[in-house]
Amino acid sequence: MANITAALVKDLREKTGAGMMDCKAALNEVDGDVEAAIDWLRKKGLAKAAKKAGRVAAEGLIGLAVQGGKGVLVEVNSETDFVARNEQFQQLVRGIATVALTAGADVEAIKAAEFATGGTVENAISTAIATIGENMNLRRAAVLDVAPGVVGSYIHGSVGEGLGKIGVLVALQSEGKADELAALGRQIAMHVAAANPQALDASSIPADVVAREKGVLAEKAKASGKPDNVVEKIVESGLKTFYKEVTLLEQAFIHDPSKTVAQAVKESEGKIGAPVKLVAFVRFGLGEGVEKQESDFAAEVAAAAGV
Repeated sequence: MANITAALVKDLREKTGAGMMDCKAALNEVDGDVEAAIDWLRKKGLAKAAKKAGRVAAEGLIGLAVQGGKGVLVEVNSETDFVARNEQFQQLVRGIATVALTAGADVEAIKAAEFATGGTVENAISTAIATIGENMNLRRAAVLDVAPGVVGSYIHGSVGEGLGKIGVLVALQSEGKADELAALGRQIAMHVAAANPQALDASSIPADVVAREKGVLAEKAKASGKPDNVVEKIVESGLKTFYKEVTLLEQAFIHDPSKTVAQAVKESEGKIGAPVKLVAFVRFGLGEGVEKQESDFAAEVAAAAGV
């Protein structure tokens, strides 16, 4: 039997886009002959991924799974919104979210973990690419874990249980009633979906973001001819307004704008029966930060026709 090296597997993977374990299996089947391994993968339908790999995958679904004090979000992308309605794709995303509850937030660790139907998550993605015919990828994942307490959740644009276009997790630390905590967590998660805060509180905002905001406020004040001592006060006041706009705890609560989220949490303690601390949140919006390519349908048809 040929010596199947990691470099050989890597080379085949780059040429075909197939999963690592599929590449290794193919090379074993053909005694290390790369060209024969490519044909083997094509016959199995696993090399289709290579033809699709160059396409931008910015659609798809956000998957969410919660288990007590632990919750996960995953983003699995596809090329078109149509695939999000495909039952096989939905089962794939649900399965990946379930795996992430154990595997954690590292994408490579999730891909290498065992999938419910056998093989790895990476194998399952490759199989879905081959059968559905679109490029797909596990883009990112996040985990929130709190004890004692609960992780509240919300899915916006839902297409099924735990699947949608925006996913939010909110970690509430408390020894109070779990059902009341979960209800509060869902309300805050809905707020996060709508208001899209940048950070939990002022101390959580990166220093460079604060510095940039200070610079903008100062320049605007100076441009209006204000003296330095007044500029300083304007910047200080402007930062307070900025924090109210972008930090979760200081935002006006969408369910009752007369109070902040922090005030709403404090007022909930009577019903919950114990102190409550909002310790973290995470929000995934489908495709955010991905530059989508505009499709030139006429050019695609011409290319397919060999024109």
